[in-house]
Amino acid sequence: MSEFIRIEHLNKSFNGRQVLKDLTFSIPVGQITAVMAPSGVGKTTLLRILMGLETADSGQIEGLNDVRLSAVFQEDRLCANLSPVSNIRLVTGPSLSREEILSALAQTGLSDCACQPVRELSGGQRRRVALLRALLAPWELLLLDEPFKGLDTETRKQIMDYVLLHFRKMAGRTVLLVTHDENEAAYMAGNVFTLPSPLWQDRPSP
Repeated sequence: MSEFIRIEHLNKSFNGRQVLKDLTFSIPVGQITAVMAPSGVGKTTLLRILMGLETADSGQIEGLNDVRLSAVFQEDRLCANLSPVSNIRLVTGPSLSREEILSALAQTGLSDCACQPVRELSGGQRRRVALLRALLAPWELLLLDEPFKGLDTETRKQIMDYVLLHFRKMAGRTVLLVTHDENEAAYMAGNVFTLPSPLWQDRPSP
C-alpha cells in the first residue's frame, strides 16, 4: 500500500446535477482523515465510489488496489433476526472468539443486549453494533459515514474513544470519516478536508 490514497479530478453527476466537481485530494495512509461538508455536497457519493458501489463519471483513484475495505453506512444494515454477536460474527468468522466479541460489546455498553435479536434494540444500540461490526472486521481502510449519528452526547464520546483506542492498536490502518460535525472531526481526525460545494449549490434560488 502506498503512502497516500490519491483522488484526482473526480467528477460525478446524477440526472444532470453535479455532485462532485473536479475533486482532488490525498488521504494519508495510517491516519484518520475527516471529510466535512453540509448535507447534499457529495460526502456519501465519495464513499460509495471508493467502495465501488458507484462509478465516477471521470477522474481516478490511486492506492486502493488489493486494499481490504470495511464500512459503516448511514443505514445500519444489520441482520434484524440475528443478535449483535451473530451480526459481528458474519464479518469476523473464526478470527475472533466469542469472548472477544462479548468484550467489545461490553466496552461499548452493549452487554445487556448481546444475545437479543437486533430488531429489539434501540436505534442507538443498533448504531453501535453496526460500528463494532465494521471495526472488528479485517480491514486496511475503514470508511465511516456519519457513524455516530443518533447517539447521545455521553455515548458518542464513549464510542469515539473506543474507535480511537482500537485504531491506535492497528498500525498502518487508515480511516476516512465523513461528518458534518466540526467538533467530531477535530476530536477524531489528524487531517480534515472540506468538500467544495458544486456550483449549483452556490447559486441563489430563483
